[in-house]
Amino acid sequence: MKSIKHAIAAAVSEHTGFSAGDIVNLIEYPPNPELGDLALPCFQFAKQLRKNPAMIASELADKLVASDGIDSANAQGGYLNIRLERSTYALGIVEQALRSVHGLFSEERGTGHTVAVDYSAPNIAKPFGVGHLRSTIIGQAIVRLMREDGYRVEGVNHLGDWGTQFGKNIAAYLKWGDEETVRKDPVRELFKLYVRFHEEVQQHPELEDEGRYWFRQLEEGDEQANRLWRWFIDESLRAFQETYKTLGVEFDHYLGESFYNDKMDAIVDELRAKGLLVEDDGAEVVDLSAYDMPPCIIKKSDGTSIYATRDLAAADYRHRVLGADTLVYVVGAEQKLHFQQVFKVLELLGRDYAKRCTHVAFGLMKFNGERLSTRRGHVVYLEDVLNKAIEEAKRIIQEKNPNLADQDAVARSVGVGAVIFNDLKTYRVHEVDFRYEDVLNFDGETGPYVQYTHARACSVLRKADTAASETFNWPTQVQPDDIEWALILRLAQAGEALARAVDEFDPSVMARYILHVCHAFNRFYHNNPILQADNPVRAARLALTQATRNVIAKALYLIGLDAPEEM
Repeated sequence: MKSIKHAIAAAVSEHTGFSAGDIVNLIEYPPNPELGDLALPCFQFAKQLRKNPAMIASELADKLVASDGIDSANAQGGYLNIRLERSTYALGIVEQALRSVHGLFSEERGTGHTVAVDYSAPNIAKPFGVGHLRSTIIGQAIVRLMREDGYRVEGVNHLGDWGTQFGKNIAAYLKWGDEETVRKDPVRELFKLYVRFHEEVQQHPELEDEGRYWFRQLEEGDEQANRLWRWFIDESLRAFQETYKTLGVEFDHYLGESFYNDKMDAIVDELRAKGLLVEDDGAEVVDLSAYDMPPCIIKKSDGTSIYATRDLAAADYRHRVLGADTLVYVVGAEQKLHFQQVFKVLELLGRDYAKRCTHVAFGLMKFNGERLSTRRGHVVYLEDVLNKAIEEAKRIIQEKNPNLADQDAVARSVGVGAVIFNDLKTYRVHEVDFRYEDVLNFDGETGPYVQYTHARACSVLRKADTAASETFNWPTQVQPDDIEWALILRLAQAGEALARAVDEFDPSVMARYILHVCHAFNRFYHNNPILQADNPVRAARLALTQATRNVIAKALYLIGLDAPEEM
């Protein structure tokens, strides 16, 4: 759709003097398809051209009607409504989807650019709860979307493997832990100890001093502290990687906060040399009051490091070693101030890439209306949620299609897809209230619905293969009817969906696009006989079915869902 919009914008530019780049952004889709396929509001031209918008629209209609690919152009009020030449346009879109669906989605806008995307980042020795789901799957989708758009992407898991909480973990383990018990279920048992620490500290505040003491020991290289810390990391990673495998999530780098311990001094020294560090109640900070922000703490009063220091070192590493010219952080909205401070300090250090740092914020994940808290032990294990979704998917499959081959694999794809799609269909900055009845609802605008639409298209194509050996293509003499045309127009918007999802760092744009395509295809499927039609209409509808299947499969992959061929 972008190409025809640019052609229209170029023609309008020639007659109005406005730039084609500005005009193309004005072209929209009419709310009622009876008005046309595209519409151009002419109100913004009125002042410069000193004409009534309706008159401008009428004059442009006379100019555009002779343009290639335009069937008609009509003025209605201040709008120029445009109809495209259906058979020509259908041939181009369907053939593109059949020949190279990537070309339908991508203009390779990111070629030559490298992006580091920081996502997931669970805390060591704590469970992988549903609260970490959002960062993980939003980040994975952004990685795939940007790669599709031509970017070289480095996916980074910035594990929470350092900080005062590890002093608390060590203190709790030494006070109440039992090695044999912990080894049976490391993450859950260590988490119980962490929760107990915070419960006990209510009655025994001196425990906080013990936690700080053990973290200082860890920073100073104490053998016992280091051995326990390393054990916590190894056991946690084993558990995390099982969850990532189930979700289909991958990373290029596992680089925890501790990786930057030997890289922070250089940042601190540079801040000091440039006169950016000041003392504040014994701590070393960067004063950001001139930018209406509280000071950014670089070193606490006890001399230990803090998140900001490690994030500054991590940013330099990602730019210098990984070659990233853009840094993306998929982290909850509650960290907004933290990233504003870090980005401002990078700017004050003279880092050119600071202006290409983006915090991709997202809303909280609640469970049945309540906020989750690892300190209070209020956490829902993601592993349990995924397993329950897979079990429910298998139950439905056995009920509806008991003869389906490889039911376990399909149930896994559908159950996990249900959880992912339930989250990603929501605009990312909104809060998500996690409720089993919503996640596991297999009707309506859900993951199973879009996956089933893909499987339905595959079923049609399988039946066509057994009945005939034709090669699917759109015959030039076939004129799409209104229902076919609505589906073709949806397929044509794939590139716009990708570009917007990338530009806004929002996978929900692609999730909503998939739903629109599925709605259009199911309407086509129910109203237009495919296998029973006579050629050349049969050939056209089979080609459109295969094109739709390719688009749905690609779009599902981009947001992290499998595309089962049978369900």
